[in-house]
Amino acid sequence: MGGVDVVVAGGGPAGLATAIRAQLAGLQSVVLESGTPPIDKACGEGLMPDGVEVLARLGVELEAVETRAFHGIRYVDGNLFAEGRFPGAPGLGIRRTALHQALGSRAADVGVDLRWGTRVVGLAEGGFATEGGVVTGRWLVGADGRTSRVRRWAGLDGRRAKRRRIGLRRHYEIEPWTDLVEVSWHDRCEAYVTPVGDRLVGVAMLFEGGPNDFDALLARFPELQRRLAGAPVASTDRGAGPLEQRCRRVASENLALVGDAAGYLDAITGEGLALSFHQAEALVETMVDGRLVRYASAHRRIVRYPTTVTRLLLAVERRPRLRRRVMRSLARDPSLMSRFLELKMRRDGPRLLGSGGLVPLSLAVLRG
Repeated sequence: MGGVDVVVAGGGPAGLATAIRAQLAGLQSVVLESGTPPIDKACGEGLMPDGVEVLARLGVELEAVETRAFHGIRYVDGNLFAEGRFPGAPGLGIRRTALHQALGSRAADVGVDLRWGTRVVGLAEGGFATEGGVVTGRWLVGADGRTSRVRRWAGLDGRRAKRRRIGLRRHYEIEPWTDLVEVSWHDRCEAYVTPVGDRLVGVAMLFEGGPNDFDALLARFPELQRRLAGAPVASTDRGAGPLEQRCRRVASENLALVGDAAGYLDAITGEGLALSFHQAEALVETMVDGRLVRYASAHRRIVRYPTTVTRLLLAVERRPRLRRRVMRSLARDPSLMSRFLELKMRRDGPRLLGSGGLVPLSLAVLRG
């Protein structure tokens, strides 16, 4: 088979976004994916505002699919509530299948060679080996998810993570009761509720230890269980885990990793899709410049502040007393929560990490 500019192993959102951006930049791209669309996956299904912006730049049309805007995030811990609203445009709740369909349609429209039902079985000289032969290209991209085989084949896997957090997702036919993503906290477990349609919400459970059963986990959140009582279940439960996956490097010679394949910490901040789309843009920019080595530093810039927030939240989640103190501080001062959301979206990170953001939050926690 003849070589092309970019060969992407993995046809999920990260892989499709990379191929679309490459095509728009004049690089002929091929996507190799063993599944057939629309492809579902355990996912919180919330697109942060900056993720929506990237999709718009890629020309991905979402008007024809069902979505539901959300305007911020609310944390709930027993009788404590803290919420923050996005400073500008809202985020979007969207079914993973609908997002995949929209990305696939755009990829086809711009001329991406979409090879559904093509299983990648290994790396080969200058390309990816498939069951039908070798597909070669100037640039190779691993976009095959958290447990990336491309990452392992390329020798880029990191050390095995110590903690084994799991995610479970289910949908309910019910009108959303808020225009926010609602996160309920319990010891070693969180429940994320994302509005994804006019009469549809997605509920994702993130947990470590305990029963691997959605209904048993839901029972830990009596108020949420009460709201959902009697609402028809609208999907088959899907799970994923362990969540944390480590990566030694995100690029090696002419191969790069994007999305969850480039390493994954946790879904606790709900911005994995947005990060994937930013990475796709940055990766293609380095391809156009012919200097893939620059992708590593660009990747670090993209994930730096979200990773800081994720590690902070995980540390708080594992310490119930500290979590309650943080919640009381956020509830007393709504501006702290809003600045927290800005940090999640990488807006003015140094200011928000310093005297304008986490420092006052830390002082507020110390005051109790």
